[in-house]
Amino acid sequence: MTLVAALAATTLQAQPAVMPTIAIIIDDVGYRRAEALRLIDIPAPLTLSFLPHLPHTRDLAHRAHAAGKEIMLHIPMQNSLGGDLGPAGLTLDLNQPTFIHRLQSALRDIPYVRGLNNHTGSVLTQHRRPMEWTMEEVSRHPLYFVDSRTTAQTVAQRVAQEHQIPNLARDVFLDHEISEEAVDREFKRLIRIARKVGTAIAIGHPHEVTVSYLERELPKLGEQGVAVATVSALWMIRNNGLALFDGRLPTAELPGLAKPPAAQLVRTSTPQP
Repeated sequence: MTLVAALAATTLQAQPAVMPTIAIIIDDVGYRRAEALRLIDIPAPLTLSFLPHLPHTRDLAHRAHAAGKEIMLHIPMQNSLGGDLGPAGLTLDLNQPTFIHRLQSALRDIPYVRGLNNHTGSVLTQHRRPMEWTMEEVSRHPLYFVDSRTTAQTVAQRVAQEHQIPNLARDVFLDHEISEEAVDREFKRLIRIARKVGTAIAIGHPHEVTVSYLERELPKLGEQGVAVATVSALWMIRNNGLALFDGRLPTAELPGLAKPPAAQLVRTSTPQP
């Protein structure tokens, strides 16, 4: 099957999965322009998570949205290694007004943002108070939260649930080890999880090896009976088609939180007549 035939996909409103379904989030978008453009060109509904306040972030987010990709904020959070997290970094030493200001500024910087996940955060996501501040702000907007699970001690998803925020958690890191063998191993593990429980979420990064692997392997998923979905669509699948924000309207608006397109699920093969 050719790439064009394999990805002559039918785009549907999210509905209960009739085949194993995966969502792939690509973190750290905004640094590596060439790799990001290649990801945007892949004709599958990837979800791209953008670091705020980077030179290429806004332009790439506009391009990604136009290409049907879903957009997330990749919000920097304190980790155990230290280091500079940039002007959006959320850390334990911030008071609440500064913390919220940084989060709001980061959200405003990402056009078409639909949700967010943590960039690093192995320290911050273990602490309830900063997670309370985060989710109190997120709950004021039509946004979902994905826990990247950079530590087993994270409380982030639990706090999101308590604030009635649509939430998910990462199942697989595709490229924790940056090699083709490792990416292949983790991608296959992702598929096994989806086949077992119905859906699965992976996080990857715009490394050359990851981009090349996805360009090559995503077109084959249709032949394997596996679908690709945005994060929004996968959440709806797991919740029997329930819309993300049924019954809960946001109480605040931020410039740049444009009305999003419908969540997408794509079968990566030509549907049978």
